[in-house]
Amino acid sequence: MLKHDYMPVSPDQPLSSEAPLQLLLFVDGRPKSRQQVQRIRAYLKELQTGYHFELQIVDVGQQPYLAEHFKLVATPALIKIHPEPRQIITGSNIIGQLKNWWPRWQASVDAYLKLQEDLQERLDENSRVVSPKSTITSVAVSAELIRLSDEIFRLKQEQEKLQEQLQFKDRVIAVLAHDLRNPLTAVAIAIETLQSNYNIETGQFQRLKPAMTAHLLKQARSQTKIIDRMITDLLQVGRGNDTELPIVPQKMDIRKLCIDVLEELSDRYTAKSQQLETDIPKDLPYVYADPERIHQVLVNLLDNAIKYTPVSGKISVTGLHRTTQKVQISIGDTGPGIPYENREQIFENHFRLQRDQGTEGYGIGLCVCQRIIRAHYGHIWVDSVVNGGAWFHFTLPVYPS
Repeated sequence: MLKHDYMPVSPDQPLSSEAPLQLLLFVDGRPKSRQQVQRIRAYLKELQTGYHFELQIVDVGQQPYLAEHFKLVATPALIKIHPEPRQIITGSNIIGQLKNWWPRWQASVDAYLKLQEDLQERLDENSRVVSPKSTITSVAVSAELIRLSDEIFRLKQEQEKLQEQLQFKDRVIAVLAHDLRNPLTAVAIAIETLQSNYNIETGQFQRLKPAMTAHLLKQARSQTKIIDRMITDLLQVGRGNDTELPIVPQKMDIRKLCIDVLEELSDRYTAKSQQLETDIPKDLPYVYADPERIHQVLVNLLDNAIKYTPVSGKISVTGLHRTTQKVQISIGDTGPGIPYENREQIFENHFRLQRDQGTEGYGIGLCVCQRIIRAHYGHIWVDSVVNGGAWFHFTLPVYPS
């Protein structure tokens, strides 16, 4: 009597079969496909043959790895996986093709069973017969290996993403730790100056005019606010998964900020007898930017200009209403300049020119400047001057009137 086994394949259970003729029918959830599958199954039940065969139904939505194993590009698809050779039937006329191939499949099963009988007869009575490995089981193992390979690839991608986030946090923490030195130094200088001139007995500041005392107190207070913002950034970076520095843009007077930063760093360029030139028009429009972040950019660029400009050299700060949408700020110096081939690399994290290996710094200031300016949808770049020195330029969006 003809025996047909129809088994839906569970993604949680391994495939297994010892039938001499093993078939897999791959289906999907489309209504048209379901009708075609019903006709195929009905036809198989009508086949007049005495061979035992097993048909297993595979839903490609539940087990895409099996479809990948057989490199299927269309469903439904009927696959003869045993006996070898494997054969795949697809298309809209599977039943017609099955009518053509079924006698040949019967012949291949007869040949397979005859071969098994001949091998059995040749074995000695004390010999143990080793059953052939199930083809369906081996297919399931291969599919599971594909699934595990995909899972390993996904986990590897997640690991790389986490490593990238950790590296970004390390860079930001290093940048902020580096930038904390400037406001801390300014606060320390202001406090030391006030302390050294304070008379405990009289309760007054000696050798300090009221205007200077007020200036030092204002300096200490403003720099303390900057330090507080940087500490907040450190905490945010430690908690979050973002890979960008947070900014809070607002209407900002870029001219006033440039003057404030120059005053803030005046002790440094004065100590090196450096000449300061400014050309910042009074009618320069307001920009839409984060004041503390742009303060950070200006301090970094001017810090580099002071550091690399020799004694009695010149530092320049200019402003330009470049277009109706952009304002450009430029900072120039008369230092050694930037080699042409390194103009892009100097904005990379931790990149330092060979000549600067012995100079104080971490090579991260320009990297964070670029991040900040890009976060404002601006652009930052550097030009070298023929007779020496470098010009750093960056653009910011004009505040809409």
